[in-house]
Formats: sequence, C-alpha cells, structure tokens
Amino acid sequence: MYDVVIIGAGPAGASAGIFTAKAGKKTIILDNEKSVTKRAWLENHYGAPAISGPDLVETGKEQAKKSGAEIVEVDATEIKKSGEHLTVVTASGEYEAKHVILATGMAVDLGEKSGVTTKPGTEPRIKAIFDVDQSGKTNVAGVWAAGTCAGVSMHTIITAGDGAKVAINIISELNGERYVDHDIMK
Repeated sequence: MYDVVIIGAGPAGASAGIFTAKAGKKTIILDNEKSVTKRAWLENHYGAPAISGPDLVETGKEQAKKSGAEIVEVDATEIKKSGEHLTVVTASGEYEAKHVILATGMAVDLGEKSGVTTKPGTEPRIKAIFDVDQSGKTNVAGVWAAGTCAGVSMHTIITAGDGAKVAINIISELNGERYVDHDIMK
C-alpha cells in the first residue's frame, strides 16, 4: 500500500511527488503522458531562464524519482473507496493508498466519475475545476487536488507550487504535526 498515489506527472504532480517521497512517504505517480505542459515554451519560470515544456516535465519526473517516487505510465480510470483506503484503478492494475492527489491539469473527468465535486473554472479555457478547500482537500475523504484542476493559474511555476503545498499538507496530516522541508547547503 502507498501513502500517496499521484495522478499526473506535470508540474503539480511531480512537485507533489518530490515532497512526499523525500519525506519518506511511499509514493507512486501515475502518468498518461498527456500533459499540456509538453506543448509549452517557458521563459517565465523562476530558476530556468528558458526551458521547453517537455524538458521541464522530464526534469520534474527525474527529481521525483531521485527523491524515491515510483512513476508508472498508465491511465487511471477510477478511484474507489476501500474501507479506510482508496484504490486507484488502471488498465494494468490497482494501487491502494491512504491519499490520492489529482494533478490532472485541465481534465476533471476521472475525479467527477469518482464522486469529486467540481465547479466552473476560473482560468481561460478551463471549463471545470475540482472544488477544494484551502489545503487542497476535495469532498471525497483522502482525495486531494493540486494545480490547474484545483483552480490555480495554469502557469507552471504556480501549479508546481500548489502541488508542493498540497503534498506538505498531506505529509503534515500523516505525521500528525506541521511538516517543513528545508535543505541546507553542505
């Protein structure tokens, strides 16, 4: 069983995975390789003077793996409640977890199918977003959302930050105290 299953490996999902895995939480990221970021050219991302979307996504995935996250290329098709846990269903198997993060970019169909409440989108061209509280929680216990699908700006630096925020909130809940991750130069 995983502590966290993250659906989506774009900036929000990979960022969340970096934090949860680095904090020692058993993390898997399920990715369908359909991130809209892969079509972007970025010259407004802090710390990267200019980077292609595909390079940004690959860098994020590599950082998540380095931190200890598993990444599987697969489509998630359903999230089911299994007693105290959640089960993410895919064509190639099922993954049980205590928490699930939806980091699905502009897509909300998986969450809607699984009972997650949506509301009208706030960004241009975003029709619907998940209805989340300030911490990223949805109406389904254990299911969180981060990034564009949670109503934050589509800008990659903002979605990455939102993924980190949601991850820290989950880690804090799992640990029973507020979690802080600060590395110190050696």
